[in-house]
Amino acid sequence: MNEQHPDRNFPKHFFWGGSTASHQVEGGNYNQWSKWELEQAKELAQTAHQRLHWLPSWDRIKDQAEEPENYVSGKGIEHYKRYPEDFALAQELNLNAFRFGIEWSRIEPEEGKWDEAEIEHYRRYIAELRKRKLEPFLNIWHWTMPVWFTEKGGFGKKENRKYFERFVQKVADELIDDITYIITLNEPNVYSSFGYLTGEWPPQEKSLFKFCKVYWNLTRTHRESYRILKAAKPSLYVGVAAQLGNIQSKRPHNVLDNVSTKWMRYFWNWWFLARIKRYQDFVGINYYFTDYYTGFGKRINPSVPVNDLGWYMEPEGIYPLMLRAWTRFKKPIFITENGLADASDEHRRWWIEETIVAMERAISEGVDLRGYFHWSLLDNFEWKYGWWPEFGLIHVDRKTMKRTIRPSAKWFAATIKKLQS
Repeated sequence: MNEQHPDRNFPKHFFWGGSTASHQVEGGNYNQWSKWELEQAKELAQTAHQRLHWLPSWDRIKDQAEEPENYVSGKGIEHYKRYPEDFALAQELNLNAFRFGIEWSRIEPEEGKWDEAEIEHYRRYIAELRKRKLEPFLNIWHWTMPVWFTEKGGFGKKENRKYFERFVQKVADELIDDITYIITLNEPNVYSSFGYLTGEWPPQEKSLFKFCKVYWNLTRTHRESYRILKAAKPSLYVGVAAQLGNIQSKRPHNVLDNVSTKWMRYFWNWWFLARIKRYQDFVGINYYFTDYYTGFGKRINPSVPVNDLGWYMEPEGIYPLMLRAWTRFKKPIFITENGLADASDEHRRWWIEETIVAMERAISEGVDLRGYFHWSLLDNFEWKYGWWPEFGLIHVDRKTMKRTIRPSAKWFAATIKKLQS
């Protein structure tokens, strides 16, 4: 455990950070997702009412959700060129760490052809973080890939792993000199499920067999990436950012509910992490959901409170996940994502406050928790939902690109200052 301050539970060198993903903020990307956006934007706009009319925020978001341009990332929020300004705002919020993604499609836009200018861009990016005393947490893969890679079948083919591993080697050769923490993969369970099981995301396949192949290939990909990175720099801390759900029985004393809930917990939360347990130096937890199930996986959540996406909110649900992850793996834990879609900033302070209490409780019970990264630092492009969900501590007006710190973020900044004092 890190050294503790006598008047608080958080370790002395605890990381308070914001989290982002390259495609969601940079703008100007060309990858398999940006290609899919242009192909699907019209249909997503036309089906918006059918898909989203039940949301409590529907009346407010209707016009935007029914507009095709909502579903195109386009120029993003111009973080690619505005990152010094965004890092200055992170400093203003008393953050001391920042999680970011590097875009594979920028660095290797054509198979085997490296773009040295883009590599230099990310070197400057990391240097700027260091200059501003923001610890850089580098995320190698956050779902987007070069078009040439997906045209070869992406992670659906085991022989394609070599292309990603070659990219990881390039990252190791060029970008880790001033890096201590690396996340190889973001939420492999979510990507595999939505891309190959439900068909909601590109490549929009619906095949249990293909899902299993992709999920397994991602475990192998991480393990080899871990070897590459540790060989290049043994002092690196390498892990993944896993999406963990606080899965609960709707009827706690019902045998069927308990059996099915335990199965879902293992498969969703722990299967991947168990496959890589000897190839991770920390466990990254992305937490958004507490879900209650009955029977054979029928979800029945309370109707309130919910965020703008209609997700039931139970921030304290992160507590049992931290305990279970610590008990299973005995590795340092980072909360690599945690937040909510809340354009009116009605619930964000409450969410963060309850999360801090849950983290303090876990630390007091011996969990080696070393950092918290809020999703997101900035309003960003929310994948198939487009631009209307607003997760940012900082609001971004996409017409003017003006950044405005939300009231909840000002409260968060003051709280961090107290906890660090």
